[in-house]
Amino acid sequence: MIETIKEMISYTFINRAIIVGSLVSLCAALLGVSLVLKRYAMIGDGLSHVGFGILTVTVALQATNEWLGNIAPLYITIPVVVIFAVILLKIGNNSNIKSDSAIALISSSSLAIGVAVTSITTGMNTDICNFMFGSILAMSESDVILSIIVSILVAILFIIYYRKLFAITFDENFSKAIGLKVDRYTNLIAVLTAVIIVVGMRMMGTMLISSIIIFPALTSMRVFKTFKKVVISSGVISIVAFLIGIYLAYVYNISTGAVIVLVNLLLFILFYIIGKIIYEK
Repeated sequence: MIETIKEMISYTFINRAIIVGSLVSLCAALLGVSLVLKRYAMIGDGLSHVGFGILTVTVALQATNEWLGNIAPLYITIPVVVIFAVILLKIGNNSNIKSDSAIALISSSSLAIGVAVTSITTGMNTDICNFMFGSILAMSESDVILSIIVSILVAILFIIYYRKLFAITFDENFSKAIGLKVDRYTNLIAVLTAVIIVVGMRMMGTMLISSIIIFPALTSMRVFKTFKKVVISSGVISIVAFLIGIYLAYVYNISTGAVIVLVNLLLFILFYIIGKIIYEK
């Protein structure tokens, strides 16, 4: 095992994958706690589908536009998905359309656009395939730099606004009563989630990215019962699951994203059993 790890870290692209994957996993887990508690757990799935739709349109336009071709798809996709994240929350807060319906509406439409654009242009090329199913080991240098900068920024903002995010997560009415701008901080969560979703799609793929938002929070909640402990343990669980996942993917030549999800599932089952033992005594 030690020799295998030494062999892995001798490759530059794997070292880059470990750094980016750990940062993205940590940020996704931190945001996931608030999203799960506010019952917006599936927003990651919805935004990943939006991201896929935007990416396919971007790649199609780049094929016919020389100026756009010089811009990395992520730089175009991030701001558009951020806008959709805010729109998604606005629609979800509408009494006529609930949040789960809003997510289903936008995600299915975006995915349909992506598939349609792919069909009528060049088909499923390498870039589209990587974003659909994930390929962290194929990340370009610009993707790595952007992902690191974005992840660090998200982590810093989460720490700065930790107390306010805690307040609006558990009691929006009380937060409004003490003068907090609830909509502003709810939008902040949505924006940060959108950014992490887009940079994480390269790692996990459109189909699996929501798992690294949902699983760590749900796993932590099986054992820990305070917000702070859940946040800390979620971050640790997410990074551990990623590192184990990338190791197993390397050893057995399996899709990295799929293995990470399966490791998260096993950890969830383990914590579920531990929680049952602790709280049923």
